[in-house]
Amino acid sequence: MRELNSVKLEFPAKSNNESFARSAVACFAAQLDPTVDELGDLKAAVSEAVTNAVVHGYPEKMGKICVRCRILKENVLEVLVKDWGRGIENIELARTPAYTTGGSDRSGMGFTIMESFTDSVKIRSKPGKGTAVLMRKKLGCR
Repeated sequence: MRELNSVKLEFPAKSNNESFARSAVACFAAQLDPTVDELGDLKAAVSEAVTNAVVHGYPEKMGKICVRCRILKENVLEVLVKDWGRGIENIELARTPAYTTGGSDRSGMGFTIMESFTDSVKIRSKPGKGTAVLMRKKLGCR
């Protein structure tokens, strides 16, 4: 799909940057005039993707996260959240609700939440090389 506008952010994989990322995506998406519910859905999906990158991508070291947003034709917003951390051994298992590698304080619902709040979620990952989560959501025209 042809890109109409885009933005790219890069920041340290610190948990306090999760709120920055979700707010930045919401601000960028605002040009499409989304509803409050659509913005809430986007913010929840981005929050989960960035939190996964922080918690699972870099459990023992500091790394970086990149968030790229693109506006595509027909009011489609695409959000890519990428890290260069430890990667995912088994993507299908990681997508299973309640499965987590983050310990007992994690719900294992990150990918399930992303999938429920967006139209599509694609995951690419290589152990030791990192993970890229690509989400798309069509925003309604008001």
